[in-house]
Amino acid sequence: MPPVHVAVAVIQNRSGQILLSRRPEHVHQGGLWEFPGGKVETGESLTEALQREIHEELGIRVKSHQPLIRITHHYADKSVLLDVHRIASFTGEPEGREGQPLAWVGLDDFELYPLPAADVPIINALRLPAEYLVTGADPNQPEQFLEKLELALVNGVRMVQLRAPGLAVAAYQDLARQALVICNQHNAQLLLNADPHLVTDLGAHGVHLNSRRLMALETRPLPEGLWVSASCHNSKELAQAQRLGLDFVVLSPVLPTQSHPAAEPLGWEGFERLCDLISIPVYALGGVCHDHLEQARRSGAQGIAGITAFWPD
Repeated sequence: MPPVHVAVAVIQNRSGQILLSRRPEHVHQGGLWEFPGGKVETGESLTEALQREIHEELGIRVKSHQPLIRITHHYADKSVLLDVHRIASFTGEPEGREGQPLAWVGLDDFELYPLPAADVPIINALRLPAEYLVTGADPNQPEQFLEKLELALVNGVRMVQLRAPGLAVAAYQDLARQALVICNQHNAQLLLNADPHLVTDLGAHGVHLNSRRLMALETRPLPEGLWVSASCHNSKELAQAQRLGLDFVVLSPVLPTQSHPAAEPLGWEGFERLCDLISIPVYALGGVCHDHLEQARRSGAQGIAGITAFWPD
């Protein structure tokens, strides 16, 4: 049987809290909390389904929305395809029109509200930013390198992968310590492109695995609460990332790049096909810039990753 297509809404209030509703005890996944939404009916567009379901459930009218993540999940008794959209604007005040309890929940409080397994990846999608910086050149000139990093953070970057493959281990550790101080000052997350053990040694926020490290692993290298991401280029690597329970991946190359001119780009259609194979957030990498963000989201991406797009000249 094909999966049940479900339109799912992420609704936030002015304080950034997210609306959850509790499922009735007698239905599938009963008693758990969920993001509002419902089945897309035959002949109905996703927008029509969102507007109808959210009005029927909550009494509000959706005015605009944007894609967040698509999730395919297989329960023992059914499969679902969740088309999750962030509601950008709506009118009215939400109320449980079907008698369901509602709760406004902060991003740090989701553990108090057990969710169906299919809904869990939405939490990471909400916590992740739209832009993921991969650090650029000059790691052998730490002062200049750190000045550029701080400028990128001042410009709004909130997640950074510290990539410096040319540095010796000791030099990388020293650079990482200094970068972590700067990231903490700007409330930004620092992921190390290095041995995962270095993350806990230095107190960084997570690890980014290159494809070689990814494929060599048997289990997730860090506990929940620390980010684990990976670089992927094909369906095999994506499947490994999903199997290990990674938090997100970077998929490349989407477009032609000067750094890897011989690599065959996926194109947006190829990127979208691969995104549909997994149910964790995916960043588009390779030839992309700020102008590609909306295209990336339409193709199933969490956002865009890159060096050139975010690393100051």
